[in-house]
Amino acid sequence: RQVIVFLLCVCVWQSGAESLRYSLAEEMERDSFVGNIAQDLGLAPSQLAARKARVVSEGSQQLFGLNPSSGVLTAKESLDREEICPQSETCTLFFTLFFDNPLELIRGEVEVVDVNDNSPAFPKKEIVLEILETTPPGSRFPLESARDKDVGTNGLQSYSLESNSHFSLILRGRKDGTKYAELVLERELDREEQPEINLLLTATDGGSPPKSGTAQVRILVLDTNDNIPVFEREVYEVRLDENSPPGQLMARILARDADEGSNGKLQYVFTETSEGAQQLFDLNPDTGEIRVAGNLDFEETKFHEMMVRATDGGGLYSHCKVQVEVVDINDNAPEIQLTSHTASIPEDAPPRTVVALFSVRDRDTGDNGRTECTIEGDLPFTLTPTFGNFYELRTNAALDRETTSEYNISIRATDWGQRRLSSVERLWVQVRDVNDNAPAFSQEVYSVWVAENNRPMVRIGSVSARDADAGSNARVQYAVVREEGEEQGALSVNTESGEVYVLRSLDYERVRALEVRVRAVDGGSPALSAQAVVRVAVRDENDNAPVVLHPGGESGAGELVPRWAPAGYLVAKVVAVDADAGQNAWLSYELAKATEPGLFRLAPHSGELRTARAVAERDAARHRLVVLVRDRGQPPRSASATLAIALLNDFSDARGRPSHETPPAEPDQTLTLYLIACLACVSALFLATGLAALLMKVRRDRRKRAEPLPTFPTAVADSDAGSLPRSLVYDVCLATGTLSSDFRFLGPVWPCF
Repeated sequence: RQVIVFLLCVCVWQSGAESLRYSLAEEMERDSFVGNIAQDLGLAPSQLAARKARVVSEGSQQLFGLNPSSGVLTAKESLDREEICPQSETCTLFFTLFFDNPLELIRGEVEVVDVNDNSPAFPKKEIVLEILETTPPGSRFPLESARDKDVGTNGLQSYSLESNSHFSLILRGRKDGTKYAELVLERELDREEQPEINLLLTATDGGSPPKSGTAQVRILVLDTNDNIPVFEREVYEVRLDENSPPGQLMARILARDADEGSNGKLQYVFTETSEGAQQLFDLNPDTGEIRVAGNLDFEETKFHEMMVRATDGGGLYSHCKVQVEVVDINDNAPEIQLTSHTASIPEDAPPRTVVALFSVRDRDTGDNGRTECTIEGDLPFTLTPTFGNFYELRTNAALDRETTSEYNISIRATDWGQRRLSSVERLWVQVRDVNDNAPAFSQEVYSVWVAENNRPMVRIGSVSARDADAGSNARVQYAVVREEGEEQGALSVNTESGEVYVLRSLDYERVRALEVRVRAVDGGSPALSAQAVVRVAVRDENDNAPVVLHPGGESGAGELVPRWAPAGYLVAKVVAVDADAGQNAWLSYELAKATEPGLFRLAPHSGELRTARAVAERDAARHRLVVLVRDRGQPPRSASATLAIALLNDFSDARGRPSHETPPAEPDQTLTLYLIACLACVSALFLATGLAALLMKVRRDRRKRAEPLPTFPTAVADSDAGSLPRSLVYDVCLATGTLSSDFRFLGPVWPCF
């Protein structure tokens, strides 16, 4: 920043030190040569083109042009000095030469040299003077001046009068430098001898060759009138503010005549006025009051001079001079002229970036023409004076398009007059977007769920990220983050909308949750990105039926119960598992079918089969129970198992075939008969039961062949649903050579009484 400030100071110092001066004769043809800027500055023409050299004339009209290929300054049109600089001795036109890379400003001026292209001309071709014959020699009579638009030596230089015996000619000058002629009476007039005298008045300029103009002076000799009017002052000096309202009294001219009657009655008239003054002032011929009649403008004419003639009734008259100085008032607001303007800048532009270059001009003078510039509002811009009346509009802070995308900058120029005037120039500056904002997800973690056994390509949710930038920098695309070499997962995200899809059907029993990272990338260069986590919970469906682990086998399992077993005696534990989870894996147990329903009860939650009452001697020796295991899913699923129970008096008899057992002889013959009858009934019942079991087995085998095999947990003892705890696992063994599937409880052999 210090280096930039130093270079700017050097540039401004150099621009202030260098100045180009040229001269050009007026009325030259269009595109006339003015000067070779490249040669004067010691630069090659290619340097002018590379630095974008351009010429800006002061004022609203651009009079000069610069040829960037040759470095020659030319006039865009023929210049008329009398039109550009009227009533000015010297005519100088100013221009400014601008360079870029680096910024440099050089002030130049072109003096328009006057040529003698205008002849002196009198306002009237005939000047009539009425002079009393009693006018004493030495009297002077001002004549209307000729006007020459040229200046200097080309302007009006002298008057000459036709040779005669009564009058001579002398030259007088005004404050503004103009000259006028006065007739001097050299010898008394005699009306009776010569009532009228005609003289030729010639005005000549100083050009080479000189030019001239003529007017006829007609002198009428009047009869005797003793006294001429006498003014109170020969010169009336008046100071008058510009823009004074019409009708305002400016001055009262007063002359006195000692004569009486018509010879003493005076009439006032303007005899000679500066250019345009007769339209600005009104003279009352009777009272001599001079009032404002037009619009006085200090910027156009600062001084007016008029000759007033007072004439009495006898034709005698005298003259006085009225000089009006126009006082400047603050009636012109400053004018802001924009030289260059950058319509848009990037938001990462560094502070002190030049946005616009403009100049300020006030046509007033003094403090009324002194100006200052400010920026309205609290904006990140500042004004830096360069040289003369030029200012630079620069940034003074970092810009952020996301906060403010465009600025309406109002530059106010105010003068220092007592009644301060100002003008405003408004500039629109648009801030171009830069990719400085990464996409932002609405959530860091998105949690969604999907039911298992879903259809492929099902929509389960969406992610959303917003980018504060604009245009392509704000266009967000989504993608699943995968490690190098990783295969496509089960989830996919739509590139444009961010919708999340499941690509394939999910199984809760295999995958209970998924987690992927989703990346949002904008369209900037370089691209910015952000990531979010998508967690998918797989919701369990009741798609697995319970599986009975114990009793197992195709024909169920057998259990041995002593006849002395009391109520609550643990007979067996039904063990089942369900691959589902939650409520779908909650199992309940119930007895679907029993040989004697009142003898056994099954715990609905634990699956423990216990005696509902004490075993009696009259209870049948064999029992067959069908256990139904049901889960709590919607709809519920179930499985069943068969359990065979044998009632024994002694566990040592379990080695023999229970169906061939013969009850011990009893001393009571009656009881023996009863036992034989019961045995026959039981045998018949057993035979019927065996046939029924055989039929059920055949049917079950056919059903099992049609159904797929169930999948069991790898570790049954570690299962959370329906498994038998390790503390209640029974070790069983089969006797060698047994003919049926009988079990023996090895411990304890005897129950605890």
